[in-house]
Amino acid sequence: MLWLISLELVGFFSLGGASMMLMFLGIYFLMDSSVYFVEWEVINMESSSILMTFLFDWMSLMFMSFVLLISSLVIYYSSGYMSGDYNIDRFIILVLMFVLSMMLLIISPNMISILLGWDGLGLVSYCLVIYYQNIKSFNAGMITALSNRIGDVAILLAIAWMLNYGSWNYVFYLDCAKNSLEMEVVGGLVVLASMTKSAQIPFSAWLPAAMAAPTPVSALVHSSTLVTAGVYLLIRFSSVVSELFVSDYLLLLAGLTMFMAGMGANFEYDLKKIIALSTLSQLGLMVSILALGLPHLAFFHLLMHALFKALLFKCAGAVIHNAGGSQDIRHMGGLIGMMPYTSSCFMVSNLALGGMPFLAGFYSKDLILEEVSLSLVNCIKLFFVFFSTGLTVCYSLRLVYYTMGVFFNCFSSHSINDNDWSMSAGMLGLLVASVIGGSTMSWLIFPSPAVIVLPLYLKMLTMAVMVAGASAGTFFGELSIGNNYLFKNYYKFAVISGSMWYMPFISGLSGYYPLSAGSSFIVSMDQGWSEYLGGQGLYNSMSLMSKFVQWWQNNDLKLYLLSFLLWLFILTLY
Repeated sequence: MLWLISLELVGFFSLGGASMMLMFLGIYFLMDSSVYFVEWEVINMESSSILMTFLFDWMSLMFMSFVLLISSLVIYYSSGYMSGDYNIDRFIILVLMFVLSMMLLIISPNMISILLGWDGLGLVSYCLVIYYQNIKSFNAGMITALSNRIGDVAILLAIAWMLNYGSWNYVFYLDCAKNSLEMEVVGGLVVLASMTKSAQIPFSAWLPAAMAAPTPVSALVHSSTLVTAGVYLLIRFSSVVSELFVSDYLLLLAGLTMFMAGMGANFEYDLKKIIALSTLSQLGLMVSILALGLPHLAFFHLLMHALFKALLFKCAGAVIHNAGGSQDIRHMGGLIGMMPYTSSCFMVSNLALGGMPFLAGFYSKDLILEEVSLSLVNCIKLFFVFFSTGLTVCYSLRLVYYTMGVFFNCFSSHSINDNDWSMSAGMLGLLVASVIGGSTMSWLIFPSPAVIVLPLYLKMLTMAVMVAGASAGTFFGELSIGNNYLFKNYYKFAVISGSMWYMPFISGLSGYYPLSAGSSFIVSMDQGWSEYLGGQGLYNSMSLMSKFVQWWQNNDLKLYLLSFLLWLFILTLY
């Protein structure tokens, strides 16, 4: 056990130290506008050489710093959350492999090395989702792997299409060839791959299903790494994506994703799935602002979302850990009296998610909504963005109402407290970052004050939407706790809204039929007719012929002479 604790402490201190170093380097690169493109010659044989390329700029360094910070705190948090797990060393190694794949993806300006990191993320995430080996985990891992496989195929096609340029270093061709057909095809394939990784419609079903993984995995994978890999790739290709004809459709799909996830979270009762749907909603917001052509703002919201969403998952994990594994918010209540520290962190992260002024989420979300108000978008897209923001505040307040209120105090017979120091310390760093990170990073990324002049009704629209969402969240909480006659009258609406528009069912069917068709094809063709007429049939016919020849030439002198005479006769005829 001492060895396991030392492994976690080594991971915590090493990743945390690397995070601080990369943050200072990122700030220096940002102030100095420095970019380093490094080529490392791995192998040189004859006239052929294999090169690894790395791109170091302020964006990659800051993103790596945030990923390493959250990873170090998650590893330390896991020492308490998974203290009873006999295979915790395997879990830590999987997390470190995941971080390594993410680092490779972040610093890669080359499509081949991006594929290595991309596939590494998909493979390790599958192993982490099925970590608790049961039927639910296996099903969730399968839908996760199949959804991400579509993105892998799109990246492979983009690599093949990049051969038109003679190199896979896409950074050389983004500006000079962004209006060419080849780069538009590559950009479209990158958009498709990013939609699968970021769980945009119609690939949204895998993200809530992946909550079958341990909660520390959710805090790392589904806040700052796996789901934001697609957004980060879109940010790198932003100069091409904004010129594509699909950018308008991407904005519409991202708005629909926000709306669907917000509606689903307001009718969900699983604690981790509510947070997963809120992640899906925020991913839709990031992709929306990317489709409008504002990559730096999307990157800023990506960093802020990673901070408070990782903290929210950790608070949920502490509650689930103390509740003996229960995730139903209807069985919770009164946590503020039993777990004051965790409840405080939970409130701060929820308020940051809702856009409470002067917390991390406010600086990015308020700027995004004002930029959307300035943009040339139609009323439907404007409605999706603002209404989904109201839904975010709504389900945040509903979640607080259920967990912190005293209505369903079902934990009175349990021993619930904040005595686990490793879990509390793992939340402390993210708590501080969620409070001061927004203002600090906004001063760094946007040094000149952005003065956005809007009419008074548009300027107050953001605050009005948040107040309306908070009121609706409290109203929904009251309705759900009391005699819920309103929802009983609109039962079908509640079912459709809470089921993600039947997307998990549709995704299951879309995976089942190709897999069953492939199984039938293997049985009837690969292991059937193609074997009978192909390899096995050829083997049987050749073996029969060789046996016949062997019988013919079985040391029989008469047959040998007869065949020799026949050969001479045939030769004479010719």
